[in-house]
Amino acid sequence: MSFRCQFLVALVGVAFATPVFAHDYKVGSLEISHPWTRATAPTAKAGGGYVVITNKGATADRLVAAESNASQKVEIHEMKMDGNVMRMRELAGGLEIPPGGSVMLKPGGYHIMFMELKAPLAKGNKVPVTLVFEKAGKVDVDFAVQDMGSAEPMKH
Repeated sequence: MSFRCQFLVALVGVAFATPVFAHDYKVGSLEISHPWTRATAPTAKAGGGYVVITNKGATADRLVAAESNASQKVEIHEMKMDGNVMRMRELAGGLEIPPGGSVMLKPGGYHIMFMELKAPLAKGNKVPVTLVFEKAGKVDVDFAVQDMGSAEPMKH
């Protein structure tokens, strides 16, 4: 096969591979994998955002804030059992991402809370979010809006 044919085959491979990687982001030593959220009912005032953050570095970092024009307020939350009651609260100091480790923001656990939504989150749309880390700084990501009942990110 000629060099030109090999180049074209490689180029086509990259073009088809791009969507697989299009939903992953990197800032500093952090990798942000497949941010997603669920569609909301037309009258919903809040929604949750989910993502996996992996720290490839040798020191801890911390997710300290999130910002989005999709809602009036964005907070980093955790859900956990308090006796027989599930409680949700803001993590005032942010969320630590340990060195060499990953933190999964998922339904029923840590998550990003979009409060006072400006419009419903509609399936198929994307929610622009800026994640703010203590050391790595800011990174703009798009949260893919999936079905209302989604329990995990859709695989591409």
